[in-house]
Formats: sequence, C-alpha cells, structure tokens
Amino acid sequence: MSTQILSQTMFRDTFDSRGDSDPYASPQQSAALLKQGAEYRRQRIDAADMLTSDQAAALAGVSRVSIHAWAKVGRCIGIAHIRRGLKLPRWQFEPEVWDWIAQVAKALHTQDGWRLLSFFETPLNALDGKTPRQALEQGTAGDRIVALATADAH
Repeated sequence: MSTQILSQTMFRDTFDSRGDSDPYASPQQSAALLKQGAEYRRQRIDAADMLTSDQAAALAGVSRVSIHAWAKVGRCIGIAHIRRGLKLPRWQFEPEVWDWIAQVAKALHTQDGWRLLSFFETPLNALDGKTPRQALEQGTAGDRIVALATADAH
C-alpha cells in the first residue's frame, strides 16, 4: 500500500471514529498518524525487494557513485537509508520499467525517492486498479504512464 493511500485511509479512519464534526485531527491523532507512517516507511525500506546501493550497482553494472548520482537526478528511485547509502527497489531495473523512471520523475517534477516509489506502487483507477509499475510490466505504453504522472503532478 502506498504512503499516500495509507495516510488517506488512516486519516479517514481516525476522523470517522471520532464521531464529531471537527474536520481536524487532534495533536494526539496527528502523532499517531505520523508514527504509523514512519512504521510503514521502515517496513518498506526493510522489504525483501529493496537493494543496497552496492547491490543495485552490481545489478546495473555500474559504480555505487553512479547509482547515487542517478537517484539524485531522478534517473532511479533511491530512498535515503539511516544506516548508510540508499535503498532501491529491485523491480525498477527491469527493462519494462527502467526506461520510464526518469520520464516519470520529470513529469512529477521530483527526484524524491518516496514520491517516485509512491507513484509507481499506488493502484490507479485509470489503470484498472493496477499500479503504474504493474502496468508497465504487463505492456502498457510508457507514454500513458508518463501522462498519468503529469496529471498527478497538477
């Protein structure tokens, strides 16, 4: 589940359970939402499909320095990791996806790894409930994914 959907769901559940008409979360509810978001991010970074920058460099056949440079400009999805370096989802190096990462980053006006990861892993109604990643892997035209990213950015 993407951080965007997770946050929306947690906020809606928090608001709905309050039973009053105040549309704003209390400080305690905000803290709980932030804690849950941080837990989701920790779990996502620790997921089996996440590579270290050294592993990604070996997979891509480039140096770790290149991986970091690519992440900095949105050429690949890199998530800053507390311990050292970056964590990168393995699936982005598949040819069906790899060719579109930089174009999606440009369309979204971001190089932020979490933002890119969220876009690629969030199911979209325009893709019949598939994530952009799944759609690319299943043959959807990359230009369509870039168009959806452009719409998402506005």
